[in-house]
Amino acid sequence: MEIFNILNELEELIETCPKVPMTSRVLVDEDKLLDYLDRIRTSLPEEVRQAKWVVQEREKVIADSKQEAIRIIQDAENELQTRAEESEVVKKAQEISEEHHQQAQEIASQIKQGAYQYADDILGELEDNLMKVLEEIKDGRNELRESK
Repeated sequence: MEIFNILNELEELIETCPKVPMTSRVLVDEDKLLDYLDRIRTSLPEEVRQAKWVVQEREKVIADSKQEAIRIIQDAENELQTRAEESEVVKKAQEISEEHHQQAQEIASQIKQGAYQYADDILGELEDNLMKVLEEIKDGRNELRESK
């Protein structure tokens, strides 16, 4: 930066100037000192503009970083909400599935019980018919024995 070079030159001028005897003061050439001050003034606006630009860029980077951080947080919150909702959907689906499974088991049990009852009724009728037929066979055999 130009201003630092000028300040270094000014410092060197002061160090090389003759000293006033018995004091810590120095004799500085007025024209040279004024020349350095003019150079500082002309360099200063450029240096200030550069510093201002650096500050603006820094603020822009900070603002962009804040916006990015907010966006990341919002994305994370949205993802969390989506996963929570999906979790609730899965949980509800599992509950419904369990209810349907229980209902299906109950219906299957009722059908099975009905099938057993129907089979028992049919077998009971068949047993009764067979008993009647067996009775008729016994009667028929007894008749045959008596008629001999």
